[in-house]
Amino acid sequence: MRELTTGVLAALAGARLVGDPDVLVGPDVVIDSRAVTPGALFVALQGERADGHDFAATAAAAGAAAVLVSADLGLGIPQLVVDDALAALATLATALVAEALPGGLVTIGITGSSGKTSTKDLLAQVLAEAGATVAPVGSFNNEIGVPLTATRINAATRFLVSEMGARGQRHITFLCGIAQPRVGVVVNVGHAHLGEFGSVEAIAQAKGELVEALPADGWAVLNADDPLVAAMATRTVARVAAFAVGAEPADGDLRVWAEEVGYDGLQHATFVLRASGAVEGAATVHLQVTGAHQVGNALAAAAVALTQGMDVADVAAALGRATLQSHWRMELHERADGVLIVNDAYNANPDSMAAALRTLASLRRPEGRLLAVLGDMLELGPDAPMAHHRIGELAAAVGVDRLIAIGNHTGDLVRGAGGNVDATIAVDRAAATAAAAEWLRPADVALVKASRGLALESVAEQLSMAPEGERE
Repeated sequence: MRELTTGVLAALAGARLVGDPDVLVGPDVVIDSRAVTPGALFVALQGERADGHDFAATAAAAGAAAVLVSADLGLGIPQLVVDDALAALATLATALVAEALPGGLVTIGITGSSGKTSTKDLLAQVLAEAGATVAPVGSFNNEIGVPLTATRINAATRFLVSEMGARGQRHITFLCGIAQPRVGVVVNVGHAHLGEFGSVEAIAQAKGELVEALPADGWAVLNADDPLVAAMATRTVARVAAFAVGAEPADGDLRVWAEEVGYDGLQHATFVLRASGAVEGAATVHLQVTGAHQVGNALAAAAVALTQGMDVADVAAALGRATLQSHWRMELHERADGVLIVNDAYNANPDSMAAALRTLASLRRPEGRLLAVLGDMLELGPDAPMAHHRIGELAAAVGVDRLIAIGNHTGDLVRGAGGNVDATIAVDRAAATAAAAEWLRPADVALVKASRGLALESVAEQLSMAPEGERE
């Protein structure tokens, strides 16, 4: 944010100021005392494992100019005292965005059951070529991440990209109240958080809250290949930009699609990007990110950029320069001995797990084998056993040679794989790592994937290191 006095900050956050009203604060707003920079505003949030108020003095000593707290802590720096620090952070972020909108700030919200972080990363890199862009780091997509990201805007910011997750109805509505999007992107509707929502239809209802929040002169960017997403066109007053892989969407004020899709040996896609309607044109895209699912993500990013005045050729070129920005999402590591490790361990649901397994199959090398180290997909509710069984079946169907399962649904995964896969159960991450390391040989490809709670990135990172005999 631009530097503001403590008096102005208190007014924007709805806080009672204790201390000097003329102290300048900014540009950073942080919730971690270890991230404090000189002049920062430290927001003391109370979490499940730690209370930020316990670190307020540390933040002050590290150079914070002010703190946002729920009680007067008697610190030697100005304190913005509120009843609820998280609610006040949202109030502050909402005010900062509202202040910037008349100056030309364009806000973009992105949601979807899977792929929203990759889409956000691609879009932020494309839009950055048209103007200063602020986007979250990683999956900062909840009631903390959305307002924190919004506080990073300043007078020079042209685009604010907000990733929006949902764990219930009206969650996205709340986030839209903060970010105030003019463009809304729905990547897909799948089975993530099925246990919390109860049905895919309920998930679609929640995701569609984003397009309902858009103004009439805004844009709803919708995946025409997903019927539940395409149907959201009836829930918005905004113009519709539809994107699809393989054929021109039937409807939309702007239609964006990919033709002549092909892949190299590392599953980097090449395709012809085409646009019709509000923007016309065609150009070839050479992606640097891995997996067939990235084509749809790239099209979503392209559609947004085209609504913001970029032409097709420039968008295609920018997509070709875009790289992975968030850790543990289809990261490829080729060891000195020729083994390829695919670290996709950030999170998992049935749709993203299926996409990862298909990508693994497409990476098979001559004389090489396929290994899948798979863990639980969380938050699936009563459908979890069957969902894991089906992933085991898919692992067998795509030709996985060795399956190492870890977590509470190992039996479902192994039974699903049946007798066509050499399957085993690992009791913990160390056992999974050891079993995989012992099995792998040159030319093999290994996928590591599970929900965030299993922290399998440590397995992928250890497997990515070449065996002792191969290190220089």
